[in-house]
Amino acid sequence: MKNSIWVYRLFDVAEEINLEQVEKILAHGHQAARMRLSRIRPKSIQFKNPPVAVELGECQVAIGRHDLNASFTGKIYDLGVIGIIMRVPVREGATYEEVRDLAVDLYNDDKIESVFVGMLDTMRKTLAGALVKEAFNGFIEDFTVYYFQDWDQSWDPAPLLLAESEPLSEQVRRETLRNSFSYGKDDLTIITWDSAIVYDSTGSNDIPDLLEFANSQLLELRYYDNLLTGEMGKMYDAIEEAENTSSIRRLGRYRRIMNQLMELIADITEITERIDNSLKVTEDVFYARIYGTALSIFRTKAWEESINRKISIINQSYTMLSNRIINQRSELLELTIIILIMLEVVLGLLGVMK
Repeated sequence: MKNSIWVYRLFDVAEEINLEQVEKILAHGHQAARMRLSRIRPKSIQFKNPPVAVELGECQVAIGRHDLNASFTGKIYDLGVIGIIMRVPVREGATYEEVRDLAVDLYNDDKIESVFVGMLDTMRKTLAGALVKEAFNGFIEDFTVYYFQDWDQSWDPAPLLLAESEPLSEQVRRETLRNSFSYGKDDLTIITWDSAIVYDSTGSNDIPDLLEFANSQLLELRYYDNLLTGEMGKMYDAIEEAENTSSIRRLGRYRRIMNQLMELIADITEITERIDNSLKVTEDVFYARIYGTALSIFRTKAWEESINRKISIINQSYTMLSNRIINQRSELLELTIIILIMLEVVLGLLGVMK
């Protein structure tokens, strides 16, 4: 498909996915391969563990008033993400208005969600043996790429990016087109929060793949930020419950809470480091700018800061509990000493009386 619309859905389905096991599972009967960028030298970009791409075939999809033959691809990430990409062809010779209306129909059509969910269920069943701590909690990222090998310079990209048929103000247009990139005369990339236009006359998938990877990182950061919020709520409840028990039992409860907090901090720290280090663009300045801009637009730094703040609060709670244990031990020790002194006095008095 020279020109097409790529609709992405990324799902968090597990704590981790064993990609070596995925390759073994898909070796029979599926066309699968590790993702790699085609237009730069391998050392210019470092994938810690490149995702596995698998072709899922074609099917008829009803979009607006049209039945279109869409093709599907799956992407499996070791971070615990499964991505599904639906590619909807743009008819050769289609007018700008036809492409814009198709973009609007895709944006407003909720029926395609059932297609993605069906594909996801099939993939989860197929890859069950490779999913570590499988759990789908409804965390999804969506993104759309308008991909062109032929781009008419007279076309207005802003309505496509916004899937909007109404006239746009100059301010909205300026803001929408603010993050535009070109390496040569025959390419163009424009990135927004939930969509992008990619014009590449060579047919390379490199930039859509980079944008997809950035979305997978955003999804994981959102998931673990939410997980920490829930764990902090449990921590406060556990501390409050411990406060209402006797001093001796309270110490045991505090220790259990502290052990759980340290395990949580270690797990989240390891996972966030894996997310940060999953992709490094080292030498290609153009790709580095596109990837860095995508992360900035998706506000991944804000999610990282939120996670770090919550880890800091948990660390403070750990320190508070540790100090309480030390204080309670000191109080118990002092009480024990007083009891021993009193016992010694009583025994001494009893000896005198004899």
